[in-house]
Amino acid sequence: MSLLQKYESDPKAVPSAELRAYCAELRAFMLEYLSRTGGHLASNLGVVELTVALHRVLDTKRDRLVFDVGHQSYVHKLLTGRLTDFGAGFRSFGGISGFPKPAESEHDAFISGHASTSVSVALGMARARALTGEGYRVAALIGDGALTGGLAYEGLSDAGLSGEALVVVLNDNGMSITKNVGAVANLLTRLRLKPGYFGAKRAYHKVIGAFPPGRHIDKFLAGIKKRVRDAFVPGTFFEQMGYIYLGPVDGHDIAKLEFLLRQAFSMRRPVLLHAVTKKGKGYSHAENDPGVYHGVGCFEVDTGDIKAATHSFSAVFGEKLLRLAEKDRRICAVTAAMCGGTGLDGFKAAYPERFFDVGIAEGHAVTMASGMAKQGLRPVCAIYSTFLQRAYDNILHDTAIQNLPVVFAVDRAGLVGEDGETHQGIFDTHFLGSVPGITLYAPASYAELERCLEEALACAGPAAIRYPRGGQGAYDGCGISPALLSEGGDATIVTYGIMTNVALAASDYLRRQGVSVSVVKLTRVVPLDTDAVLPLLSEKVFLLEDNIGVLPRAIGGTAINTGCRFIPHGTVEQQLRHCGLDYLSVAKTILSGIEKA
Repeated sequence: MSLLQKYESDPKAVPSAELRAYCAELRAFMLEYLSRTGGHLASNLGVVELTVALHRVLDTKRDRLVFDVGHQSYVHKLLTGRLTDFGAGFRSFGGISGFPKPAESEHDAFISGHASTSVSVALGMARARALTGEGYRVAALIGDGALTGGLAYEGLSDAGLSGEALVVVLNDNGMSITKNVGAVANLLTRLRLKPGYFGAKRAYHKVIGAFPPGRHIDKFLAGIKKRVRDAFVPGTFFEQMGYIYLGPVDGHDIAKLEFLLRQAFSMRRPVLLHAVTKKGKGYSHAENDPGVYHGVGCFEVDTGDIKAATHSFSAVFGEKLLRLAEKDRRICAVTAAMCGGTGLDGFKAAYPERFFDVGIAEGHAVTMASGMAKQGLRPVCAIYSTFLQRAYDNILHDTAIQNLPVVFAVDRAGLVGEDGETHQGIFDTHFLGSVPGITLYAPASYAELERCLEEALACAGPAAIRYPRGGQGAYDGCGISPALLSEGGDATIVTYGIMTNVALAASDYLRRQGVSVSVVKLTRVVPLDTDAVLPLLSEKVFLLEDNIGVLPRAIGGTAINTGCRFIPHGTVEQQLRHCGLDYLSVAKTILSGIEKA
């Protein structure tokens, strides 16, 4: 029996002499399964020892361990009775999630898919503990990448002054998804480079303690000690916020981590433990290129070869923006720690002076882009749909009120697959459609995406282009909007974007059943050209959307969309069936609607 099977739900029972082998088995297990399913590899390989140490100190059934971001929680799941579930149905429909999920296990304290939230959540739990008189311990595990987000500092500021007993564990690996940017990353780098201070501090206490009047000498030298500390360690940044600062400590040394964690919890006040880890630890391919292996598809463990991805909307967007930027020096690219994912690597290489990665700070990205637009530039903000939600106020208040020409490239729109509820892009049409003066495009093909980007950059005010993760479907045209793609008198499907393929497949299926259904495809969704759309509609209209829906309020009809709910993880195909958005389900809905009429 392997150590992992023997001690699956009881890491406290693992003998110290076997901890290294135990951690090696955890890494081997994740490599084996993630090579077949894909997932967040490098981040989880980097937190093996840190997670084991936390579980040897905490009782996560009772104590509250809050993850930030939750994609580093795989080891936690393996240590809390989900070994079999992990192998059987990880990130698949009906299986366990890739993020913490309280509905899945009592060991998961809080759901987490967006960055920079953990300290705020942990403080809320600590304050609840004080009011209810309970005695559980509270810890937040936050990656240094999440410290590029402003919400992290709102939480840190309040928690540091609160006096509540909570421990913030900073997992410092110098990365978020790609290499961290900004002043905070530089501060943490200086901390990592100056561990000599802590050795000097230990030596100082050893010498002072050897003399009877050491207490008085210690008080006399306190000012000098403070000046020495300030000279060596920018960690006073956290101390000045109200934390006892511990570290930096080797995040792969379980014995040291356990010791410091126990000390931290015994202090019964805000403590920040700084652990330095290596993203991708134990797998050379991930260590050498952690960005590529952050969120990875299927791969060969021995060689590290990743299954080749087909061309994608993200890649087409990046290539087209680069070509447009060659002709127009006003065009700039802005992203929020998603350079590679949004297809902007080429732009960054070609025009570094016009490329801006602001870190995990979507609101700042939008407001900064608004300032750029106000001064005559043409900024394009490339942000995943799920993360753009965090900048809604900035879009309204900083971009739209002044009608500024900022283009929002809304990547991963619609159903995104295995990342599930926290990452679905099903709300963007609704919240963007409510912004006064915005133009919203939804291309169905690569060719339409290129044309939409040209049109968006020509808009006098804000514009957004939403497109899905992955590639185009069978439809590869570039029609006008609205475009009548097929004709039929029994009913009309109105749709846009990648759902055009579903609409055409449902229409073909119904035609074989003797039902004639037309398909009207939109490219510009907001504002909707009702004068052009209405003449194309039959009496019975069905509105097909891969989100909670924006069309019913514009033209009426029967809505076929995700509904206003959160969609669980699984493949996109499974999610489409779950929502009744696969072509067979759509066809059945239309048949039922026609029969009722």
